[in-house]
Amino acid sequence: MEQFEKSNTQAKKGLLEKIKLYLSKKTLPPHTDRRKFDHDFAISTSFHGVHNIVRNPSRIRKVVWLLVVLGSIILLIWQVYSRLVNYFRWPTTTSMEVQYVERIEFPAVTFCNLNRFQAEAAATFGIIFFLWNIVSKVLHLQEISTNSTGSKEAIDFLASERNFSITEFVKENGFYLNSSTLLECEFFGKPCGPEDFAHVFTEYGNCFTFNHGENIQAKEKVSVSGRGLNLLFNVNQEEFTDDPTLGFVDAGITFVIHSPMKVPQFDGLGLSSPVGMHTRVTIRQVKTVHQEYPWGECNPHMKLQNFRTYSTSGCLQECKAWHIKKQCGCLPFLLPGNGIECDLQKFYNCVSPILDHIEVKGLCTVGTHNSSCPVPCEETEYPASISYSTFPSQKALKYLSKKLNQSQQYIRENLVNIEINYSDLNYKITQQQKAVSVSELLADVGGQLGLFCGASVITIIEIIEYIFTNFYWICILFLLKIPEMAQGAPAPQNHPGNKDSIEVC
Repeated sequence: MEQFEKSNTQAKKGLLEKIKLYLSKKTLPPHTDRRKFDHDFAISTSFHGVHNIVRNPSRIRKVVWLLVVLGSIILLIWQVYSRLVNYFRWPTTTSMEVQYVERIEFPAVTFCNLNRFQAEAAATFGIIFFLWNIVSKVLHLQEISTNSTGSKEAIDFLASERNFSITEFVKENGFYLNSSTLLECEFFGKPCGPEDFAHVFTEYGNCFTFNHGENIQAKEKVSVSGRGLNLLFNVNQEEFTDDPTLGFVDAGITFVIHSPMKVPQFDGLGLSSPVGMHTRVTIRQVKTVHQEYPWGECNPHMKLQNFRTYSTSGCLQECKAWHIKKQCGCLPFLLPGNGIECDLQKFYNCVSPILDHIEVKGLCTVGTHNSSCPVPCEETEYPASISYSTFPSQKALKYLSKKLNQSQQYIRENLVNIEINYSDLNYKITQQQKAVSVSELLADVGGQLGLFCGASVITIIEIIEYIFTNFYWICILFLLKIPEMAQGAPAPQNHPGNKDSIEVC
């Protein structure tokens, strides 16, 4: 290492010696030529006002013009500085534009029953409510409150039922979608059925997504506003139940409207339709474009391993899956990825504490550019307007009671009608844009140069050439004068006692 540093030092010294040797061979122009060069620059430069200082015979006018030029330079420096400060604050503007189209993509809609489990299975395995709350905790970062009784029951259950698969249990004993629970389905006048829905696990257990990314409908675009998806559900409260002590006290259907390329997210985004109601949902498509850092908070290089498009919800799931797999050696079935599935023992003893650790330490964060999951650079949302009316009417109640061979009370307490459609065939684009681009900054600075000094890029090159030439002459001057001064200096007298020699000098 020392040899390498010595060789670098020697190389630098060698280069300096070469430069000195080259400059020492050059002759310094006479003083009159140097003054003529300065005068010629002053009268020929495109920097306005300088020639007025040199050519003016009046000293008063020279002083006035000198003050004018200096004042202009000061104002120019202030203006350029303020422009640069404003640019490096990375300001943005937001533009909103409405685009009208003939055809528009219909969103995906995920439906769940507010009563998550079949009553018969829940009566046999009452602990399933507590266990599912532990398992579904991976879908959000909010801590689930548990009681000591439930914890003790869970420990006893896990000790006695080591081969119990909660995945299979929920899939077989949760809400299901068939002709008895989905009574009617119509998509833009065409009939649809349970086969057009994709099964997905959420915190509500078994849920079903219409127009999923893998379904054929997702590739089609609708062309008529005011019509859309019309569904009639039977929640069958006698067959499906839930635990009111955990906050599940409603009866009806909860649903979320999202992009076909995104996973459904119910936390704070879910809509609900109670039994005995006709829910009309009018949606609009809103596309949001965020700028990358430092203008915005998105990161265009963020990619997900298990999803085709980036989203914060998908990113959070992958982040939690990575930490859980690293610490527990397994992967919850509700999270994306490949790995050994976590059993209930792992969920209770490892996964749940790790999720609390992730929340406390902030290991999976959302929002800013340097967080685990920054905002996407482009996202599509579907804001909704909802209205309700009593369903069915008295006459329709008699008709449905006869058609379904059920009592009128059963119809009121179990049927849910949901209608989702576009308000208009347009979408709104909200775009975050750079307030000042590089070209605009250059144009602004160039305008200030022209306004105060009449300068341009050519002027700047002229000034650089003038400064470089004078610096070159200064270097030659020092190389010539320093050796002459060293040679002409008297030798130091080291023997003050030699008086004769002093007198001779």
